[in-house]
Amino acid sequence: MNRLGRNHDGYHGEPLDLAAVHAATAAAAAHGWSVETIATIHADAIIGCQRTGADDQRRVYLSAGIHGDEPAGPHALRELLAANQWPAHTGLWLCPCLNPAGFRLNRRENADGVDLNRDYLHQRSLEICRHTEWLQRQPDFDLTICLHEDWEAHGFYLYELNPDGRSSAAEAVITAVSTVCPIDPSPEIDGRPAVNGIIRPNLAAATRPLWPEAFYLLQHKTRHSYTLEAPSDFPLPVRVAALVRAVRVLLDGNLGIR
Repeated sequence: MNRLGRNHDGYHGEPLDLAAVHAATAAAAAHGWSVETIATIHADAIIGCQRTGADDQRRVYLSAGIHGDEPAGPHALRELLAANQWPAHTGLWLCPCLNPAGFRLNRRENADGVDLNRDYLHQRSLEICRHTEWLQRQPDFDLTICLHEDWEAHGFYLYELNPDGRSSAAEAVITAVSTVCPIDPSPEIDGRPAVNGIIRPNLAAATRPLWPEAFYLLQHKTRHSYTLEAPSDFPLPVRVAALVRAVRVLLDGNLGIR
């Protein structure tokens, strides 16, 4: 599978049509999810969705669209919501697009030029203030999954934050995704050591002056988190398929059962 070769010094691929986000929200509502507006900023609604039951044995949170130049994540969540094939006994919380203003501008940051995925410690942006307020109203999660893209990547890769050494699905994710998308073989990705597309980074809070969403979640809402990174220089359907495949592996496993 060949790279497109168009992402030089930034993302130059397909923008996200926000109609895809509205379709995701409509699909969630149609299938009985509880849908609420977390915030309305610059006329754009940031949505939170919830699907829970009395017999839930684990709780899983998913998010996408925090960077406005990463359309595959919202598309993947829309596909998953439309298919409505979720594991039994699993409570689900989902944010399909955390930065709609960024997608309108087709850039990483929000309308004020803030990288939202570096704002979870200081919380200077309204988007992250409202998002963390919403998160604090939810119960703790057994697993969190953040969907991303990387325009510099040579293939799919992931971050795993797992300080308690819980059963890991990272290798299973890589194996499953490799059937639909190349895996980044680099020994170093984003400045961190990687092995077969898996990064397990340093978790020391003092070394992280700017917190991404995954780090905030680990400090406040979960003890096991995955960040999935699709390679932006491959066709959009490939990136979406990679993220969907990865999410399904994580959801279908027995990770986080209490």
